[in-house]
Amino acid sequence: MKWEIVIGLETHAQLATRSKIFSGASTAFGAEPNTQASPIDLALPGVLPVTNRAAVEHAIRFGLAVGATIAPRSIFARKNYFYPDLPKGYQISQYEIPVVQGGGLAIAWKDEAGGAGKQGSAGGSANGESPFRERFVRLTRAHLEEDAGKSLHEDFHGMTGIDLNRAGTPLLEIVSEPDMRSAKEAVAYARALHALVVWLGICDGNMQEGSFRCDANVSVRPLGQDALGTRCEIKNLNSFRFLERAIDYEVQRQIELIEDGGRVVQETRLYDPDRDETRSMRSKEDAHDYRYFPDPDLPPLAISEDWIAEVRAGMPELPAEIRRRFVDDYGLSSYDATTLTSSREMAAYYDAVVTALAASASGGSDGKAAPGSDRNAAAKAAANWVMVDLAAALNRDGLEVGDSRIAPAQLAGVLRRILDGTISGKIARDVFAAMWAEPAEGDDLADRIIEARGLKQISDTGAIEKIVDEVLAANQKSVDEYRAGKDKAFNALVGQVMKASKGKANPQQVNALLKARLG
Repeated sequence: MKWEIVIGLETHAQLATRSKIFSGASTAFGAEPNTQASPIDLALPGVLPVTNRAAVEHAIRFGLAVGATIAPRSIFARKNYFYPDLPKGYQISQYEIPVVQGGGLAIAWKDEAGGAGKQGSAGGSANGESPFRERFVRLTRAHLEEDAGKSLHEDFHGMTGIDLNRAGTPLLEIVSEPDMRSAKEAVAYARALHALVVWLGICDGNMQEGSFRCDANVSVRPLGQDALGTRCEIKNLNSFRFLERAIDYEVQRQIELIEDGGRVVQETRLYDPDRDETRSMRSKEDAHDYRYFPDPDLPPLAISEDWIAEVRAGMPELPAEIRRRFVDDYGLSSYDATTLTSSREMAAYYDAVVTALAASASGGSDGKAAPGSDRNAAAKAAANWVMVDLAAALNRDGLEVGDSRIAPAQLAGVLRRILDGTISGKIARDVFAAMWAEPAEGDDLADRIIEARGLKQISDTGAIEKIVDEVLAANQKSVDEYRAGKDKAFNALVGQVMKASKGKANPQQVNALLKARLG
């Protein structure tokens, strides 16, 4: 039997506020246990919570970014359950009327295993990879709530310690519809959501510190069946790798269970990365088990149109808008545009490179004819260098793009000399490596390195003709093989010419002259 996988994610994003959602206690990470738990967070008698305005504005900002409806009036409710690190015996959350309703998020992922999804448009990355897939994942809601404390099970001589510093930390729980059909697709959604909340500045996205964590609701059903299967929820996945592995394991577990005559039980499960398996934690609760009721200490949350307009005015350009601009203005493929908007810093870096190239194309200070007057060709070249060479250097040294040793205008300087024929692509990589190894000030750094090391490309036809003739005379066997129909022999001859010129000969001219000579 063929099975269809159905996945929905519930994601907790810790909001980037200095104080907690209902108290003035600090949210700073790393403090000594139980030093940031105020009487309000602990629900001591006589205290009253007050809603943090900044947390609400972060929720509004998210709602606007995903095209959701911002509720003009939403309700805080008490979600009742007992757990040692929940000091109140209930969690303040939202249930019937959340602050953010609906909306959705466009995602894209590589088409490696033929996963479900709509085939993406113009594919191909800088490395010529296959097309990618796209899907629009609908969101059910996003609601404000407070975090619980943390149970610590180590170094307590067989006992459990409770740290309540996290109690009351503001969270935005973002709930998707069950629209995803593979683990890779779920990871693509989680990555896109992570990038968005960081882009908006509403969450620092630090998964190691628990600022962004996912719960995956997973079920399977026979292919073609409309009714959903019984779902299991995998809790607190704090890395994209664990999210993918946990879903893959759970899908296989459910399919094998059903095919062996068993049935899936609705439950909450935990993922054990050491054993690479999920295991039962508790039976899955339904809403009535939590006995939700409006919190009597908190009035309804009223959000006016003026408040929404104020937040909207301070919004940055969104990833989807920048992707559209990169495709429309620069002629990039959807894949390239998606890759370059993986973070706000990456998009800004690339934009700065293209802007610097455009400035030189309209008449640079060197007085040369505008290199890259074909804006799309220049933009594509810039995309390739940012996604491949720059990304590789950053990954190798463990740096973020904001810490790049080469400024955008300096990278544009390298590209400018490729486009105007001063250096070849191969020599450009040597120049890039020199710039990375020894960072220096000045937008003309590439020009200084080219001049100091004598790296200018040979474009003089007469000089190249002489080298070509010498190579042909010294490699009669390759000449005969090419004329006998062996195309590889031509590449060997090109290599010999480039070697003889120490890599400085213009490759396009070398190819043209060789073909003319071999006629």
